[in-house]
Amino acid sequence: MRELEQLLYDWERWSAELLESHLSYPVLAYFRSQHTNQSWLAALTASLDTCALIIAGVNDGPTRQAQLTFAMAHHAVGDLAQIFARSRQPVVASDRLPPTSLIALRNMLAKAGITVQDGVAAEHNLRELRQIYEPHLQRLSEYLLMSLPPWFPLTVTPDTWQITAWERLSPTWRPLSTRWKTLTDTFSWAVRRR
Repeated sequence: MRELEQLLYDWERWSAELLESHLSYPVLAYFRSQHTNQSWLAALTASLDTCALIIAGVNDGPTRQAQLTFAMAHHAVGDLAQIFARSRQPVVASDRLPPTSLIALRNMLAKAGITVQDGVAAEHNLRELRQIYEPHLQRLSEYLLMSLPPWFPLTVTPDTWQITAWERLSPTWRPLSTRWKTLTDTFSWAVRRR
């Protein structure tokens, strides 16, 4: 948990820097990553989700640092939503963490040795924390056309650092150990595809 506390501290500082840079230079909010599954909004969402889960009831978690990080990240998303997505109309969006997914998330964390408090009170606390920041995230997501990440991965896909542009063109993903011997095959496949 010590590493998690340090990560939360880093996220707190990053959230403050993000707020300062995007308010000072609003055009930065429109920049996109070259990877479709990465964005500053997704990173901010992940940090808020993590903090909300810890505050709502991760046993022996770094609760105080999670509260500090949550406060800064919420401040950042609130101010950015006020600047960019001025509409106060509620955004109709699907629940990012329905009850069945919360159970699956608890089970996944339990397998990793992290226990999350169970019960109506813990679920109520998590729901209340999510209602503080998710409307702002959803408005920003809609305005900037950046999708919000799910609470946990729904499918297993390789990270962007594990593949190259050529391998994205290949019909199946291949593990790193077979990458070099199949480079010619992949190139041939891409040329035949033209």
